[in-house]
Amino acid sequence: MSILAKKQGIGMAALLLAASTILSRFMGLIRDKVISWQFGAGSESDIYFAAFVVPDILNYLLAGGFLGITLMPLLAKRFAEDEQDGWAFFSSVLSWMACTALLLTAVAMAFAEPLSRLVAPGLAEEKLVRLQFFMRITLPAQFFFLTGSCVTALLFLRKQFVVPALAPLIYNGCIIFFGVTLPALGLAQGMSGYCVGVVAGAALGTLLLPLFLVRKGGFPFRPTFRHPLLKRFLLLALPLMLGQTITALDEQFLRIFGSLTGDGSVSLLNYAKRVAMVPVALVGQAAALASYPFLVSLLAQGDKEGFSRVLGKALRTGTGLILPLALWMAVLAPSTFTFLFYGGRMADAEILRAAPLLQLLLCASPFWVLLELLTRGYYAQTDTITPALTGTVLTLIFLPVYYWLAVPAGANGIALTSVTSLACYSLLLIVLWWKREGGTVFTGIGKTAVTSLACALPGTVLGYFLDSLVRDAMSAFSPILAAFAGLCLAGLALLCTWVPLALRFCPELLDRLKSRLSRRKA
Repeated sequence: MSILAKKQGIGMAALLLAASTILSRFMGLIRDKVISWQFGAGSESDIYFAAFVVPDILNYLLAGGFLGITLMPLLAKRFAEDEQDGWAFFSSVLSWMACTALLLTAVAMAFAEPLSRLVAPGLAEEKLVRLQFFMRITLPAQFFFLTGSCVTALLFLRKQFVVPALAPLIYNGCIIFFGVTLPALGLAQGMSGYCVGVVAGAALGTLLLPLFLVRKGGFPFRPTFRHPLLKRFLLLALPLMLGQTITALDEQFLRIFGSLTGDGSVSLLNYAKRVAMVPVALVGQAAALASYPFLVSLLAQGDKEGFSRVLGKALRTGTGLILPLALWMAVLAPSTFTFLFYGGRMADAEILRAAPLLQLLLCASPFWVLLELLTRGYYAQTDTITPALTGTVLTLIFLPVYYWLAVPAGANGIALTSVTSLACYSLLLIVLWWKREGGTVFTGIGKTAVTSLACALPGTVLGYFLDSLVRDAMSAFSPILAAFAGLCLAGLALLCTWVPLALRFCPELLDRLKSRLSRRKA
């Protein structure tokens, strides 16, 4: 059996998706490093990042990121009852999604001019023209994202995680390849090559490769727009399609309101956001993606106790792992940003502006992990209304906060508002879950989080001083090498102190490592 078509269990699925997420985030950082080196934090990069506001909102409007979540429970049940009718249901969903995505993409491209003024109100007229050009290039990628998410849902149901794990790597790889090569060949100017790479990466990684694998395993797709279960699917998906939540729009708010705070703010907020999301991807997103099919299966079997046990452990592990990482990265933010982005058109002034933004956005990391995992718990119960409704209400509340309070405070104010909104959203979902389901899944989270954080303090403090010593000694020679050496020593200090302390005081976080050590001793 091909490795692409092989089924994986929850452990291997988590490992594959975690590796994919980590590599994808690092590739994203490499991509942003290339962009920052070539264009710094200036108008061209601001325009490029702003060009994704409309395409991303279009994706969220059609629930592209959540389509598999709403589709999988219905598909799993239908395939179990009648496989032939399950394919008929899938065909109807895919047909509607393809047509709707094409229509909305065409409309957005036709109205790129007024939309550009809406999403980047702080840009000058000539920059808006450039933004419209970028938008029209990147918008077709959403067709591939949205239809590809339907196909990927089938792979998740089959517990085939290799191709979904490869998709973000292919996507980022194409952006870097086309962004660098097209201008070098004289086929594109500025950052337009990166926009072409977005479309190519979405087509290849998100749709064509998953479609190839699904067809190898049998894919009796026939275009149709009717099925009795379609109404049920729409009722579940509509809250996600219409409910534009804090999590869905957080990155867009950084871009929209960042454009009102001067040149470079959109780029710096974007760079800081990318770095801050690395620990979230490492801890939260991979675990959420891997655990969701199993949560759905447990509920389908009527095993609510097993569902609570799996979700509770994921929440404890997620919060226990994210806090040490976020704390360490926040303390070492200047070195982190220097190593990743210093050089080319990114000078000392931009690094000084960016480091506090990274520290602020890292404060949202534990809330991101809670949201990634807890919303999967809601979705597994086919409850899409609660997360969507609460998130939409909070979005409406925070819109005036962004405009009237955050923008006058500059980029730092926008970052702080982002953290506050995510904290409110996660706490509200926890309260609603507690009232409805009880607090079983939250048992031990606070203790694990505090213990893990305490275990990280010695290594983080030691790492800070080691990093400072190295940077003072080597910065005149090479700021990038000094930052790299400082981060390596600081990381080693954290690893050598936190791991033994965590094994002693919160061993659940390192179950796999502990079991391997026990086997070696035996």
